[in-house]
Amino acid sequence: MRRVREILRYRFEQGLGHKSIAVRVGAAPSTVRETLRRAAIAELSWPLGDDVSDAVLEAALYKAAGTKTGHRRSPEPDWALVHRELKRKHMTLQILWDEYISRYPEGYRYSRFCDLYRGWAMKLPVTMRQDHAAGDKLFVDYAGDTVTVVVDRLSGKTRQAHLFVAVLGASSLSYAQARWSETLPDWIECHILALEYFGGAPALLVPDNAKVAIIKACHFDPQVNRTYCGMA
Repeated sequence: MRRVREILRYRFEQGLGHKSIAVRVGAAPSTVRETLRRAAIAELSWPLGDDVSDAVLEAALYKAAGTKTGHRRSPEPDWALVHRELKRKHMTLQILWDEYISRYPEGYRYSRFCDLYRGWAMKLPVTMRQDHAAGDKLFVDYAGDTVTVVVDRLSGKTRQAHLFVAVLGASSLSYAQARWSETLPDWIECHILALEYFGGAPALLVPDNAKVAIIKACHFDPQVNRTYCGMA
């Protein structure tokens, strides 16, 4: 929404054209044109009021995005709200659909709900797109949360395990394994098992600055753990 505000400011305060605004905000002229079109439909005026938060602005501009012509028999979810809710930790489309279908039992089935949301989301301004070649990159990291493992069924004693995850960039084929720690031996062994599972090694391993792999994060010259560097 910061980019949207900049587009509106350049247009209404400085009177710039689509191409000039596009250069300044780092977007395509078509994106600028579409944003201004939506602002006109929403009857937004500049400057925006103090009560126009990012959530309110997003809802005003994109509430109708993804709506197809013709009559839909099922109640339409608030896609802007769905989009915002998905940014919350642990929130998934499955949870949001469960809430939707409990409110509207005759509503969209789960697969249709997901298709409609993705169609709506594709109409939002794109900030970055990554294309991955097959066998090029394997993204590895520990999941942010630990998982609870029952180690004694009689006493109910549990222990927290760390979840290692490896995902191929092109196919999204994934491998996951729970480990008791995030130490270097566990990290290396998980890599070996993941590569055995995938049946080969990618051209590049991409760890998300995991402390066990990256000693010092730096965009130009990161310090990689010597053992891990030798493996890669």
